[in-house]
Amino acid sequence: MISSLVKSLGRMVAMRNKLMILAALAFLAGCSANPIYSTTGVVLSSYSEGEATPYVLQMSDPEMACALGEGIDPLLYSFSRVTSAPDSTGSLLMLLAGNCSEYQAWEAELEYLREDYAGNVPAAKDARERAKRLNAETAKRRYIAFQRAMAAYDFDPAAEELECPFLFEDQDELTFMVGLLTGLQAIVNDANSGAMAGVPRNIAPQAERAATCLDNEKWGGTPNAIRSLVWLLLPDTRPALSPDPWEVLENSSRLSVEAGFRISMALEAVAAETFGKPEVLEDLIARFAEADNTIEVNDDYRLLDEVARDVIQFSSDKHWTAEYGYRTPRRHFGKMSPESEEEVETMNLDDLL
Repeated sequence: MISSLVKSLGRMVAMRNKLMILAALAFLAGCSANPIYSTTGVVLSSYSEGEATPYVLQMSDPEMACALGEGIDPLLYSFSRVTSAPDSTGSLLMLLAGNCSEYQAWEAELEYLREDYAGNVPAAKDARERAKRLNAETAKRRYIAFQRAMAAYDFDPAAEELECPFLFEDQDELTFMVGLLTGLQAIVNDANSGAMAGVPRNIAPQAERAATCLDNEKWGGTPNAIRSLVWLLLPDTRPALSPDPWEVLENSSRLSVEAGFRISMALEAVAAETFGKPEVLEDLIARFAEADNTIEVNDDYRLLDEVARDVIQFSSDKHWTAEYGYRTPRRHFGKMSPESEEEVETMNLDDLL
């Protein structure tokens, strides 16, 4: 009797120990996953903001930078399942990803212009439709970038009273400013797509108000360029005593050359195309090409200047392709027509000797 009782107790103790071991293993298994993932996410987010972002902003290859945005954004944001979303870095990554799809949209639009010039209607229509779809994709990505930038600084752009966010460092100011700019770009891309993306238009007046939170001269006239573009889009948002928007854009472009990154000139180009100002666009492209001889590009924001160059180059290429059937010849950047009827580029053989 006693021996059987002892055996029963022994079995109960053994079972209890097994259950405790299983529970401990299950607990450890859970702990070995979530804390490690969370820590990895925090480390990646911190590294991206502290090291990767400044490095990318110093790059001179916009297409490589946009590939980084497309490749890294899904990886970094997958960690938002186990830790806080890295909205600050994520805004810049999605901005870069948006540049990738926009580059494809540009190529489709240039193809449309070439086919239209050649009178190939079916091919032109196909290229035009492809450009619209790519503009819609770009608009969606840029709208996400705008939302992330606002969330990163707990800023409500729709609030009745403007309360500027706390921007502790230059990188915070830059992220916030570029987020506002990207919101406006999203509207333009959506318009070019035929409103396929459904980007809300109220982003424009929100960006106009929020741009007043930034130092205009420090950021190369970009805040005022953002505001003046909105004034052109929505005249009711323009303050009563404000200067003419085109004067503000031209002044902002001058400031952008002094600051060493010509984002404001890109905005002036967008405005000139949007509102049918060919004379402004011609003058702007000439000013941009001329500035190449004098500008000291800010090494910390070299990528911004290269992206602005791409925008201006595309504006020039669109004009040349529509008028002559081909892109801007290298030697004619800054001009809107050939200097002669026919020009043959030759290779300098001295470099080969």
